[in-house]
Amino acid sequence: MTALITSYGAWGVFLLMVPESACIPIPSEVTLIFSGVAVGAGWMSFPLAVTAATGGNLIGSLIAYGIGRSGVLCRVSCLDAVTERWGELIDRRGTSAVLIARLLPLARTFVSLPAGSRSVPIAPFVALTIVGSALWAVGFILVGLAAGGAWSAVSSLLGRILLVVGVAIMIASLARRRGRQRGPSPY
Repeated sequence: MTALITSYGAWGVFLLMVPESACIPIPSEVTLIFSGVAVGAGWMSFPLAVTAATGGNLIGSLIAYGIGRSGVLCRVSCLDAVTERWGELIDRRGTSAVLIARLLPLARTFVSLPAGSRSVPIAPFVALTIVGSALWAVGFILVGLAAGGAWSAVSSLLGRILLVVGVAIMIASLARRRGRQRGPSPY
């Protein structure tokens, strides 16, 4: 990931952020922190890094929105359940759920699918995606600027933390799902 940014600058940031928002879990945190290191080293400007990240998020999110809107997820049982759960959140919170999800790890990657399946109007979806993605990018690029030369230590620690958090969320989700499938306890 860092080699792509080192070689292509803002285009590398853009290229890494597109799949991250199209439901391919590439850790945007690492991409953005290294982008901040690159800004600090003078390889690209701060506004360009934020714009590239936000643009990549928007394009990837529109791809995922289109997939959700197509209805193809309803044919895949495990994805349909997840989309339905997120869809209920969108039904309760409205379009603000899109903005909130853009500021949460993992949720930001997948919120476009239920937004598309629930037919969230495209204009608010795009506006909230831009705002949430820009805020996310600014925060992590600033962390990268602050980290500067300590990049290798930060990226290694962050990778481990994100892995542990991701695995814990998956285990909790599976445990909750199994509990619902078994039904209420007879005791």
